[in-house]
Amino acid sequence: MIDRPVKIRHLHCFVEVARLGSVNRAAESLSITQPAVSKTIRELEEILDVPLFERSRRGVHLTEQGTVFRRHADAVLSALRRGLESVDAVRAAGGGYVTVGVLPTVAARLMPEAVRSFIARQPEQTVRVISGTNPVLIDRLRQGELDMVVGRLSNPERMAGLNFEYLYSERLSFVVRPGHPLLREPAFDFARLREFVVILPTPEMIIRPAVERLLAQHGLETLPRSVESVSNAFGRTYTRSGDAIWIISHGVVATDLEEGALAELKADTGDSRGPVGLTTRIDTVPSSAAQVFMDIVRALAERVRA
Repeated sequence: MIDRPVKIRHLHCFVEVARLGSVNRAAESLSITQPAVSKTIRELEEILDVPLFERSRRGVHLTEQGTVFRRHADAVLSALRRGLESVDAVRAAGGGYVTVGVLPTVAARLMPEAVRSFIARQPEQTVRVISGTNPVLIDRLRQGELDMVVGRLSNPERMAGLNFEYLYSERLSFVVRPGHPLLREPAFDFARLREFVVILPTPEMIIRPAVERLLAQHGLETLPRSVESVSNAFGRTYTRSGDAIWIISHGVVATDLEEGALAELKADTGDSRGPVGLTTRIDTVPSSAAQVFMDIVRALAERVRA
């Protein structure tokens, strides 16, 4: 391979087309023309002497050889990115970065204390906390833009080449404003959900299947009035300003419940528990600073389990 003239531009172009599933969108992302992207991919396929993509009217998809090559292309670009950041860190008198992808389930529960502890131990380091949906964060982890992702376990088909370290399990919560009429009920009847606006996670959120299974168990495949949102700020504001019921991971609202800003209905959500953990790349050794951050998260997770 070292005798083949593969260039960085080949890898950048290949990874963007694979990530976006479209030559046109990759061209927009890279700020070059579509013919230039197509030419670069053809060059790479000629150099490797294998087809990397299958073309169709719906876009492009990786071949088996392309899937294998992508893991290594991601690793090369990740190593280069880290090398450049390390040079910048030396230039800045020792400063560096730890970039953490967090799902909403841990953004409010673990991250504030984890960041405070890390800064106390590594004041010369800068922590970048990136929030988003599971597919987006996993994709950025694969590209080497993140050191780790902290959140619920991703779908099995997305975990190839990644390692998941279990930290604790988390259930769903049904939350409402303080003083909500259902709080006066001695027990929660799932059928009462039909009487109120229900805020649900959007389909791409990792907890959506758990919500759907829980509702289906109680004969609620559909709800007459529902709102789908990925925004926790919207969920909090909308729930506190009316009689809506918000179905969300407990970790997202744990602080709100402790402070009395929201209240939890006595719904049996035991079957909704899902694993929360650290997701990292198998082919990448975390930096010493990232290792320190992960150790802090592990220690905080022990307290959550307790």
